[in-house]
Formats: sequence, C-alpha cells, structure tokens
Amino acid sequence: MMTLATIELNNTFLFKFLKFGVVGFSGLIVDFGVTYLCKEKLKIHKYVSSSLGFIVATTTNYTLNRYWTFNNHDAASITQFGKFFVISLVGLFLSNSLIYLLNDKLKWNFYVAKACAIVIISLWNFFANYLYTFSS
Repeated sequence: MMTLATIELNNTFLFKFLKFGVVGFSGLIVDFGVTYLCKEKLKIHKYVSSSLGFIVATTTNYTLNRYWTFNNHDAASITQFGKFFVISLVGLFLSNSLIYLLNDKLKWNFYVAKACAIVIISLWNFFANYLYTFSS
C-alpha cells in the first residue's frame, strides 16, 4: 500500500487528479440533483435526502473512477467497490457532520454548507482511493 510520502507529483498523478475532479463534478451534479429531488419535491428529511444523493453519486463515481480515472480493471471489483464504499461512508459521516455544523449550528444555507462539505470531502476521497482502493 502506498503512503502520502510515496506520491510522486508528476504529470500522470496530476492528470489522475484532474480526471478525479471531472468525475467529482459529475458526482456533484448527481448528488445535488438527487438531494434536491428528495428534499424539495418528495419532502424527505434533509439528512436522508443528502445521504441518498451521496450514495447514488458514490456508485456512479466508483464506476467512472475505476475505468476512466485510474484505468483499473482488477477482477476483484466487489472487493474494490467495498473499499471504495467504506471510504465513501467515512466521507458521508464527515460530510453530514460538516453540514450539521455549518447549517444547523452556524445557520449557513443548507446547499452552501453541502457544497463546502463536498469540496473538503473530495480531497479525503481522492487521496484515500488513490492510496488504498486503486493502488495496484
């Protein structure tokens, strides 16, 4: 397994980070879309809606990151998805904690709080997946 100290900042790494960002942006659209649909149209609780958006986006992000960002065709995709999902669950916990702090405690707009959480959690997700999930 790689560590932060073993990351070489070269064009390949930077290109993967850029691709991860593009996938993340598409996931942001999926996440916000599902969250908005569930919260505003279906009137589901904001944290359940946010979690549903996160889970749907995580599933699409896994597929795009596996094949496009990391060009990974490891046959053990179930194990790999398990790793990706566990990292995402940690991210979900951190995301909901940040949303709670920013929205409920500091009274920021819900969607501004969610956007801030997404930016911060994206860094966690990239490095955890780069070093653990897709480090073949």
